[in-house]
Parts: sequence; C-alpha cells; structure tokens
Amino acid sequence: MHYSTILGIESSCDDTAVAIWHRGKILANITTGQEIHQDYGGVVPELASRAHQSHIIPALDKALKTANIAVNEIDAIAVAQGPGLMGSLLVGLNTAKGLAMSLNKPLVGVNHLQAHIAALYIDNPEPAFPLLVLLVSGGHTQLILVRDFMDTQLLGSTLDDAAGEAFDKAAKLLGLPYPGGPHVEKWAQSGNCRAFPFPQASVAGLNMSFSGIKTSLLYFLQKESKHNPDFKSKNLADICASYQQSIIDYLTGKVNKAVNEFSPKTIGLVGGVSANKALREAIKNLAANHNAECLIPSFEYCTDNAAMVCMAGHLMLKYGGISGLDIVPYSKNNSKQ
Repeated sequence: MHYSTILGIESSCDDTAVAIWHRGKILANITTGQEIHQDYGGVVPELASRAHQSHIIPALDKALKTANIAVNEIDAIAVAQGPGLMGSLLVGLNTAKGLAMSLNKPLVGVNHLQAHIAALYIDNPEPAFPLLVLLVSGGHTQLILVRDFMDTQLLGSTLDDAAGEAFDKAAKLLGLPYPGGPHVEKWAQSGNCRAFPFPQASVAGLNMSFSGIKTSLLYFLQKESKHNPDFKSKNLADICASYQQSIIDYLTGKVNKAVNEFSPKTIGLVGGVSANKALREAIKNLAANHNAECLIPSFEYCTDNAAMVCMAGHLMLKYGGISGLDIVPYSKNNSKQ
C-alpha cells in the first residue's frame, strides 16, 4: 500500500512536535518548546509531561492548517516511541493511538535515535552507502554505521555523559542560561579556542566519555578563581571556545578513526548538537579530507522535531513496519536502533 501523507508526532523530552510529510516533502514542521525548565536549569519530567498535554492538540491543529491537510487525509501516523522520558512519550503515543483508532489508519512506533538518522534523508533521499553517522545530542552520543535504513550497526557510544550534556553542564558552571549548549557556542565565537587546554578521555575503540572534561572544567574554574575572582567573567569567551574545541576535537578524532576502519562513502552528523556551527564545519572538513560526501540536516531538523519522525515512519512503512495499538513507550534504547 502507498502512504502518501504521514503525520508525525515527537514528544520524547521537552519539545512537543507535530509534522506532516506528503509525497516526499515536509509540508509542516511545528515545534513548541517549554520555557518553564529554564528556572530549574534542566528538564523536570513531571512538568514536561504536563506541558505536552497542553501543547499537543494546538500543535496538531497548527500543523494541519499549515499543511492545508484535513485530518481524514492522513494515511498513517508515526510517533516517537522511545527512548525518552516516559511521561512525555505517553502523551505523544496516546495521541497517536487515538488518531489511528478514530481514523482507522496504521500506526508506526519510531525509535527516536533512528528518526535522527532519518533526518539525513529528508533533503537527501538516496545517500551513498555505507553511511557513517555521528549522533550527538543531550542524551546520546553514538557512532553508527548505516548500510541502508533498516541495516545499522552501533560502533561506539558514550560510556557516561553525552556530549550535549557536557555542554549544558559546562554552561551551568559558567553561569549561562539553560539550555546551555547554544550559549556556550555563542560565547565561543569570539574566543580563542586554544587558550586553555582541557583533557580528553582515553577510551579504547570507538566508545567515548565526556564526564572527565566536565570535571576538569569544574576544577579549572575553582583553581583560577582562587587567584582571580573575576577570572571566569573576564575569560568567558576563551573558556567557552577552548571547551567547545576540546569536545569537537574528541568527536572528530573518533569519527576519523571510524572512517579509517570502515571506509564509508558518506559521513553524516545528526542530533541536537549537530546545530553547532563549529562542529558542522569540522565534520565537513573531515569528510572532504577523506573524499566522502557529507550530510548534515537543515537546522530545523537537528534538534528534536517531528519531521524526522515522519521520514522514519515513511521508510519503515516501505518495509512493512506497522505497529499494533498495544505498543508502549520505552525510556532507554532497546536495540531497535
């Protein structure tokens, strides 16, 4: 069966997102954030799920109006099933189930991480395989070899903090607002990226670790502030630039190692941290040095969004990946990657 119009729902963390895919194009990609978490310096799960309940129907209505699509024209519903926050996922999943039942349309449960990979195909539907993907977000950091959409191999992942989490925690130590990653990047633009050295974790193979660099920043700030109370404020740009560069060097080092081992034709960068311009440029340069194609989603498809869920749903439906109405959310990745 041909599914020409797919509704996507994403609610795995604190962004309520609804999108509509129609015949290869994203007609609407609506995302509603939750500013309430800024007061707490991080996502509060209970508050997130409550906000999703308030945002999901208005987001759905706006997506349909933006796409100029009637709800009964939807052919299938794709929804992020996990990993993520259980309460948040339940809101999106229950909404998707209700739509599937009332419209008598197929439901597709999508792995959130697989959806990030699918974001690469929105503007590039036929990438050259094998494709090496660096997935970098607030909750995950992984290297994945993709032979085609349904054939993926996890090559390495972080053993502790994700790279995005390391950015957010650094921002908190530096007194920057939440979410911290974009603020670190903004300050880094005017700083010297080699002003201060930060150590990189020694982890065998293609696995990674980011807890050490976060701790090193804490000790560095404590040490320098003892001698100069204004050190942090006077050197904020250089600190951000050096810290960011250390993470980028570490990530590209792992990617380079994977490229030498697996010889991919394409190198992709996905996840929320893929919006970081310095990281994007570093991956582009690395790909060019290896004569590989480089794929990075448009900025609107980097952070959590429903367009990537639509795309993943479309690809899964091609392989008969219809879910039952009894599917449940899962908080951790469960090998569906």
